[in-house]
Amino acid sequence: MLVPTEKRLYTREEYLALEETAAYKNEYHDGEIVPMTGGTTNHNKICLNFCRKFPLNINQQDYDIYAGDVRLWIPQHNRYIYPDVMVIRGNPVYEGKGKTTVTNPLLIVEVLSSSTRNYDKGDKFDFYRSLPEFKEYILIDQTKYYVAQYVKTATNQWVLTEYNGENSVLALAAVEFQITFAELYARVYFDLEEE
Repeated sequence: MLVPTEKRLYTREEYLALEETAAYKNEYHDGEIVPMTGGTTNHNKICLNFCRKFPLNINQQDYDIYAGDVRLWIPQHNRYIYPDVMVIRGNPVYEGKGKTTVTNPLLIVEVLSSSTRNYDKGDKFDFYRSLPEFKEYILIDQTKYYVAQYVKTATNQWVLTEYNGENSVLALAAVEFQITFAELYARVYFDLEEE
């Protein structure tokens, strides 16, 4: 007979100390340390394409963009998460003493994969919505030309707009910025086996 083992829970301080010396990134989910999976080349290209185009088009507006390595603290849900891309208006508000964890994204972009698709669309979106500054969520499919855009209205409702097809243009609502799918998916090769 197998005896169930008790799952080890960590404090935030323990997680942060371990993360400083970890060989790979881990998220913190209310006491659990969750290793992050590696991304595909398509995932990486889409993130880089978005980030490359962004500063060229915001025309000296007061926004910064962060990709992959900056951690997000979500206090209401006791979570540290690494979004694919975050846009912050003005100065980042840091959690803790260092400059590795922010708390105030205006916009978050996630590139969907088979292993994270349901989490990105469900629980993770719920967690993000608890952040007061958060106004827009972009989900980009890496296996086809498809983007889901969620925008928070003045009445705290989230409105979904879907973009399909290689001739589409994604127009952000929280920031004056547009990107064509030709730019967003540049050098991305759709291969379902890669995901």
